[in-house]
Amino acid sequence: MKFEVNRDVFSDAVSFVVKLLSPHPTQPILTGVLLEARDGELALSSFDYDVSSRTAIEAAVDAEGAVLVQGRLLSEIASRLPDAPVTIESDDRTIKVTCGRSSFSLPTMPTEEFPSLPSVEGVQGVVAGSDFADAVAQVSVAASRDDVAPMITGVHLTFGPDNLSLVATDRYRVAVRELNWQSNFTDGEDALVVARTLSDIAKSFAQADQVVTTLISEGDRKLIAFSAGGRTVTSTLLKGKFPAVGRLFPAETPHFAVIQKSDVMDAVRRMQLVLEREQALRFSFTQDGLTLDAVGAEHAAGSEELGVQLTGDDIVVSLKPSFLLDALSQIHSAFVRIAFTPTDNPNKPGPVLLTGQTSLDEAAQNDTYRYLLQPNLLMR
Repeated sequence: MKFEVNRDVFSDAVSFVVKLLSPHPTQPILTGVLLEARDGELALSSFDYDVSSRTAIEAAVDAEGAVLVQGRLLSEIASRLPDAPVTIESDDRTIKVTCGRSSFSLPTMPTEEFPSLPSVEGVQGVVAGSDFADAVAQVSVAASRDDVAPMITGVHLTFGPDNLSLVATDRYRVAVRELNWQSNFTDGEDALVVARTLSDIAKSFAQADQVVTTLISEGDRKLIAFSAGGRTVTSTLLKGKFPAVGRLFPAETPHFAVIQKSDVMDAVRRMQLVLEREQALRFSFTQDGLTLDAVGAEHAAGSEELGVQLTGDDIVVSLKPSFLLDALSQIHSAFVRIAFTPTDNPNKPGPVLLTGQTSLDEAAQNDTYRYLLQPNLLMR
């Protein structure tokens, strides 16, 4: 095998197929990137049985062939090569990478031991890459990072003919985003994808005009594929039943406050300075305004007052600052609506529901993104 490729294009392609490889593969062969040169094209792929990535770039192919090399090492080398065309040539056990005055010799692995990539066939939906990346970022902040309950480390996708719903939770908060799309899905089909994997995929395709989502069935095994711009990633789905968190959202929220998002974010960050890591921040909403109170260790304390437009009775809630900031950072409106849900016990407020608003006007609410956060009293 021998071919020549553009340095920048090659480096970008190798980086893409290596990005989602497991840092702790079960077999050395699964650290590899398969390079296949033929018909004026170089195809690159990786697969660790959970996630596969594939792409292809133009290449001047002098001799066709295929080799399997250690992926992360090849990616690091490709990213540091000088500004010149890259030539790769193989013999029985190594490949030689030449670029300008730089050259490297890398051992190869047996291609016949590399697993076959999943076939991407099934029902599909199409959405803009920027919309998809934004939606995944908004919900993935709420996914659990605790592997004790794997099903809530994922983002739950529900597919419809015209609508894609994304949901994530870690038990203390729930984030939901609704997207319009075009598809041949029927109502009721769904998938549960590891949040970290989905986030990396979405970032990779953020600049794509369209991202095609395909649900794949291989016997008892189900996978999901995302494709854009000649690149495809597949992922196995998480097993287990995702909790029915949709029922936690109230049908109506007549009791709410509206405040400028940047003001409350800045105030929370200031008050957070005196708090220990797991301490809550106290929010007192009244008709006169909002007061934030922080009480930290060794008599450290802070307080700040903000203007707020409150509809309904005065109320006090205690919230975890980092969880609140996660929501506020993903709301893309100038104002945020903080709605209070009723409970049978007036001493224990219900969850607060955060949505965006373009202005103080009640009719300016944008609820395509919703973030439900439990007050600190209910986290114990």
